[in-house]
Amino acid sequence: MTVSTIGRYQVESEIAQGGMGVIFLARDPYIQRQVVVKVLMYSRTLEDVYREFFQQEAEVIAALEHPSIVPIYDFGWHGEQPYIVMRHMSGGSLDDHLKKGEIKLTDMAHILKRVSDALDAAHARNIIHRDVKPSNILFDSTGEAFLSDFGIAKSQKVSDEDGEEYLVGTPAFMSPEQIKGSRLDGRSDVYALGVVLYRLLTGQLPFSSNSTTGLINAHISMPIPDIRLIRANIPAVWQEVISKAMAKDPVDRYATAGDFARDVNEVVSGKWFLRKL
Repeated sequence: MTVSTIGRYQVESEIAQGGMGVIFLARDPYIQRQVVVKVLMYSRTLEDVYREFFQQEAEVIAALEHPSIVPIYDFGWHGEQPYIVMRHMSGGSLDDHLKKGEIKLTDMAHILKRVSDALDAAHARNIIHRDVKPSNILFDSTGEAFLSDFGIAKSQKVSDEDGEEYLVGTPAFMSPEQIKGSRLDGRSDVYALGVVLYRLLTGQLPFSSNSTTGLINAHISMPIPDIRLIRANIPAVWQEVISKAMAKDPVDRYATAGDFARDVNEVVSGKWFLRKL
């Protein structure tokens, strides 16, 4: 997609393309600041569900206005293509940081606390994110973490032009109930946080497969791999936290993202062991 302006925003470069949209780095000429502009691909404008994703992302974030959620500045139309204007997060994503090396435990605890605060605020309004993963955790120029991409927060399934339904989200991070299409609550996002923690501690995902079917079946039925089989020097307590976050039955998980973040912080700070005495 070649374009020089979107609305009043002057396009500087294309950052990325996904299955649904194109993301540009742009400049707001009115106040001379860099912003990110996400534009729905033209081919997707023919499908109502994708236009709704864009509209609802703007509505959800505007309603939340949380300090740990990437803020949206503007929403508009570029011809028939809707676009969202967001704060430019120059620090990259957690996925980018992981590719460069390990994350310090203290930094990990802080990041998960920030994300959990954002999720608890959303869950209090009955909004489930449905796509918590490292690439949706972004950092600003100071290194502070923010949660992004609420575009599918209210959508569990979409239908293609032939009427065939399929899940929305990222299979590697989906809870069993999300995969099954069951009714969700905030504990589904807690499951995804457990997967993120597993990735942070081991450098790997708990489940992998050459097929999407194999991957989602693993989340539904396979036990969580012991992280100490990957890294023998990891304290066993981390397996306890991950097992609770990723319990197959939501009833057995942390009730809130904040409860999960609290235990992560207590393990990192040593308070967990004092609590167990």
